[in-house]
Amino acid sequence: MVGRRVRSRRKWKRVVAVVEELEEACSTPVERLRQVVDAMVVEMHAGLASEGGSKLKMLITFVDRLPNGSEKGTYYALDLGGTNFRVLRVQLRGEGSSVLGHDVERQPIPQHLKTSTSKELFDFIASSLKDFIEKEERISEQPAAKTRDLGFTFSFPVRQTSVSSGILIKWTKGFAINDLVGKDVSECLQKAMYKKGLNMRVAVLVNDSVGTLALGHYHDEETVATVIIGTGTNACYWERVDAIIKYQGLQTTTGGMVSLDGFS
Repeated sequence: MVGRRVRSRRKWKRVVAVVEELEEACSTPVERLRQVVDAMVVEMHAGLASEGGSKLKMLITFVDRLPNGSEKGTYYALDLGGTNFRVLRVQLRGEGSSVLGHDVERQPIPQHLKTSTSKELFDFIASSLKDFIEKEERISEQPAAKTRDLGFTFSFPVRQTSVSSGILIKWTKGFAINDLVGKDVSECLQKAMYKKGLNMRVAVLVNDSVGTLALGHYHDEETVATVIIGTGTNACYWERVDAIIKYQGLQTTTGGMVSLDGFS
């Protein structure tokens, strides 16, 4: 009995020693963290100053205002990520971040569509969106509404050309649909929705970090930045327009705009 206890203690000491060694190897001194912060700030300023001037893309979103809890009405969103896509309908009361209700449908993206064609991908998405809308109309027994505005979350590197349009730079997260690179993703979705008879328009195009920032700001106006660490990694934050030198002359009513760091 005593021998077993001694052996057990020795084994435990070895485990503790391994854990302590791992902890020491993974720890980062505060001074090193400050160096990382300083280097990142330099890269961010360089990316805001010129295209291709930094390791960080510092993409412009054209989102110059964020929700604040006063919004009212019914809103629709489509979220295309790396594994799933989601369709959402949310009703807002407009009284300090009050949500009356929401419906969400989540579907896995069929593996073959990740390497097929843009037409096949967006036809599949538009069909799923149409099923969601028709189900909602049957349940609510409400007549079809006028043109619905749709928020499109597209979580891949895009160079925005307006708040509602953007050109795909490259695919990540296992996607490889070559005919979509260099094209406007909103336009492709719009065409697919039109073919399915959907009376909807893409009102805003964002990625997942911008969408998260909008939600955070809706509940708390102190929220000014978000970071996504998932299948991909990126971040965005609220920036002064006069600091975005590469877009001199850019005018907004708020004096600011969401800038996307675009890590991967």
